This record gives sequence, structure tokens and C-alpha cells, in this order.
Amino acid sequence: MNDDDRLATRARFDDPDAAYRLIALAHRDLEAGQSAALNARLVLILANQIGEIETLREALALAREAG
Repeated sequence: MNDDDRLATRARFDDPDAAYRLIALAHRDLEAGQSAALNARLVLILANQIGEIETLREALALAREAG
């Protein structure tokens, strides 16, 4: 696997803090279950956007390692 095929782990947003704030704002005023459901829906939407099972597998592995 070359570097072009690897999952990006550095911020790719021009303003990473703005991206974080946007995600946090989406969770404002939600109960814990609603927040978890929002996260699940967002993961499925973004997984579909990725569209490649190996990239999704790598992303899931990185997320588990980071936890």
C-alpha cells in the first residue's frame, strides 16, 4: 500500500476547529441516545461516501485503536 492509498489521518480541513464545532453543534440539546443515533447515521452516510470496503475497514481499525 503506497501513501496515496492510505487513509488521511492529518486534518484536511482549512479550519479543523470549525469542522469540530459544526459536529459539536449538531449534537447540542440532544439526549445521549439521540446523539448516539446521530453519530450512527453520520457514520453510515460517510461510509457510503467512501464507497470502498478496504478504506472503511482501515478507518474502523484506526478508530478502534484510538479509543
